Amino acid sequence: MKTLRWIFFSIILVFVSPAFGTEFLGLPLPEGKVLEKTDTYIKLEVPQSHEEILNFYKKLLKDEKDLKYRDWAEMTYIEDDGARPWHSINIYKKQGQNTIVQVNKDKWTWIIGTLTLRFVAVFVVLMVLQIALNISGQVFKRVFKEEEPKKA
Repeated sequence: MKTLRWIFFSIILVFVSPAFGTEFLGLPLPEGKVLEKTDTYIKLEVPQSHEEILNFYKKLLKDEKDLKYRDWAEMTYIEDDGARPWHSINIYKKQGQNTIVQVNKDKWTWIIGTLTLRFVAVFVVLMVLQIALNISGQVFKRVFKEEEPKKA
């Protein structure tokens, strides 16, 4: 019985795993030739049209939240604003019969820079509010002067 399980598991592993294609940072990739691959991005040349690849990713990511689709002149840019390990998918236009697809990883410099900017911005807003409250306090103090009681 155990042998039968191992044979069944091996068959599934061998035949089913290639059907899912390759992945990068947990994101399935369309079948294509890898042009460049580093720790931070992968660039593929895919023998499909721009629209086919865009539809592939729209179907794949249809139930996902925190995604922005931007259609620019040179590419379609799919950006993740959530907590996924990948940051963006670039699908380039007008590359002949093949289309270039690039998946970028979230970079810590971008994350730390954004958090630092938000941290500093909070204190700038608080300083502006403090200055505005001090000015309004001085204005109200002059407008509504408190008169001293007369001594009898």
